[in-house]
Amino acid sequence: MPNRSTDTLFQLIKSLEKSEKRNFKLYANRNAAGEALKSVQLFDALDKMDYYDEALLLKKNETIKKQQLSNSKAHLYKQILSSLRLINDETNIDIQLNEQMDFARILYNKGLYLQSLKVLDRMKDLAKANNQFTNLEQALFFEKSIESLYITRSIQNRAEELSKETTEINNSLTLTSQLSNLSLQLYSWYIQNGHSRNETEDAAVQKFFIDNLGDKTSQCKHFYEKLYLYQSYCWNAFIRQDFLQYYRYTQKWVNLFEKESFMIAIETGHYIKGMHNLMGSHFDLGNHQKLKETLEAFDKFCNSNIVVNNVNNRIQCFVYRTISIFNKHFLEGSFTEGLQMIPEIEYKIKEYEIYMDRHRILVFDYKIACLYFGSGDYEKAIDYLNKIINWKVDLRTDLQCYSRLLHLIAHYELGNDEILDSLIKSVYRFMSKMQNLSVVEEEIFKFIRKSFQLSVKTIKPELEKLLVKLKRLQNNRFETRAFIYLDIISWLESKLENIPVQEVLKRKFIGKHNNN
Repeated sequence: MPNRSTDTLFQLIKSLEKSEKRNFKLYANRNAAGEALKSVQLFDALDKMDYYDEALLLKKNETIKKQQLSNSKAHLYKQILSSLRLINDETNIDIQLNEQMDFARILYNKGLYLQSLKVLDRMKDLAKANNQFTNLEQALFFEKSIESLYITRSIQNRAEELSKETTEINNSLTLTSQLSNLSLQLYSWYIQNGHSRNETEDAAVQKFFIDNLGDKTSQCKHFYEKLYLYQSYCWNAFIRQDFLQYYRYTQKWVNLFEKESFMIAIETGHYIKGMHNLMGSHFDLGNHQKLKETLEAFDKFCNSNIVVNNVNNRIQCFVYRTISIFNKHFLEGSFTEGLQMIPEIEYKIKEYEIYMDRHRILVFDYKIACLYFGSGDYEKAIDYLNKIINWKVDLRTDLQCYSRLLHLIAHYELGNDEILDSLIKSVYRFMSKMQNLSVVEEEIFKFIRKSFQLSVKTIKPELEKLLVKLKRLQNNRFETRAFIYLDIISWLESKLENIPVQEVLKRKFIGKHNNN
């Protein structure tokens, strides 16, 4: 994966649609001919580049001087944003509300106070109808300013009504802010550390959650208050691997949008994330039918205008839809079939690489490695695992640890005995340093070390012993993560029966499906 450009102007230009590029050029050509020509030349030069290279940019465009480049880029960046601002999206509630506020201020500056107040009334009604309390607070603040400076005689007892309304909105915004902070802090903890690994971490996360939540649950009445409340419960349950609780609150999260469906267009990102977490909860609980149904509903949403006409929504839908398709293949044991989608995924990753964060790329690499491992292509699995292992360890230490463990097992499967001993020591040291060793992993290390001295005849009883030990740990909450990241039970069963891992999982899936 090449390094993504960090040049902000280049990223902005690459994010533009054809119509937006055309609109910029029309906007730029309205200005002075000389300045417009320079801006358009710089725009076209950057637009033609696949990756930002300043030296190449200057070499191919001799009219652009190095000492002028920084100022020229800053000017072009501002011009592009200004041109985008002129494209008015009438369906965007933020734009509508900001426009109403602009109208109210224009009328106020003209001395037309009563007309300004009428516009503010319309703005407040629109804000209330769409749960936009921040804009509502702005309208109330401006209305109070007008009422306090001028005798409008608009409504009797207006001071008391405005004061009461402002207090209610402030209380709601304070509660929303507190809950959104809690949700963000829990999510950040997960991104850095993954799931809780022991009683100490579990207790610490739970204490942090309870202390910061307090009695806020009973206070939640409005959309955003409930949204961030459900998100906080979700992250707390997910970190602690309480997957049933995780499912309950992801469902509440999605139901909130279904109850107020107009909010899907307003807070599309939160809806997409909610659907992703709901599909993830079905995977964690092994509920294939529910995952399939939710994925079908999500597929339909991914083809809606809300997604198709918005770059950010398209990217998010691609990421979360792909992850759920991976998970569906894992539940079905259809690893080989899943490999067919990798070329398209890699094409999309390249297309969206300037937007995608490192965390998502790590997850994709691990999922693809698991597909190759499950289908028996251990060398390709190692190639993708190396991408994760060679990345700086600053995100998802749990993913880093399990990538190394799967990497070790892949080399074990290939019979690379000459490097296994050093690999075992290296992976063991890394996981110990990260305080990531669970009982399951300890048992895996013991088995691999011991297997060096075992013959083909004597290794089978040891495999059976390990399988019995690990099955006893399946219901231990702090060992669950090992089975989620690496289905070691199915791997051992495949070794005992001398069949691919995917055949074991397919058999389990068919058996469960028939029982249902």
